[in-house]
Amino acid sequence: MKKKPFIGIAGNIGVGKTTFTKMVSEKLNLNPYYESVDDNPYLSDFYADMERWSFNLQIYFLQHRFRHHMEIVNNNKGVIQDRTIYEDFSIFALNLYEMKIMSERDWLTYKDLFQNMTQFLKKPDLIIYLKASTDTLIGRIKNRNRGYEKDMNQEYLHKLNIYYKRWFSQNLDYNVLEIDTNNFNIFNDRDKFDKICDDINFKLDKL
Repeated sequence: MKKKPFIGIAGNIGVGKTTFTKMVSEKLNLNPYYESVDDNPYLSDFYADMERWSFNLQIYFLQHRFRHHMEIVNNNKGVIQDRTIYEDFSIFALNLYEMKIMSERDWLTYKDLFQNMTQFLKKPDLIIYLKASTDTLIGRIKNRNRGYEKDMNQEYLHKLNIYYKRWFSQNLDYNVLEIDTNNFNIFNDRDKFDKICDDINFKLDKL
């Protein structure tokens, strides 16, 4: 495996990124960096009133992801990151803007900030794209039983899935491993999980 690899885990809400990050980090001896969810001061407000809090939430995620990214660059060990800074801009913030949840003024400010912050960042060596249908995502979100997610908008999730599909079909700037998780139980399907880890190593060996 490439020395000190930088792996990013990409995927929609509820697809299982955090669990996947934890298990792969343990299997491949990587330092995990997790998305700020339970300690996020804006998330519950955002789901209660998306238009009011969309800009605040995206700015919070942007600074949090940027801080992690800078730590990753200076890390002496291989790392795996639960969602990348590039998804924040190309999928989540853009979707909020195009759904008219985020205003054009806020979107342009966010866009300029993102571009200024990321122009010198090192991109991940590998992005693992975890995908699942909207119905699968809804089921997993209900099972994890987070109060602020109980009324998750299915249209919002579905549009994010469309954005992910479009982003990965059009974007050739990243080394990508795509995994369909619809019928994958990471706790029970150990053979499949081991095969995925072998595929990760193979992708990194080719770099």
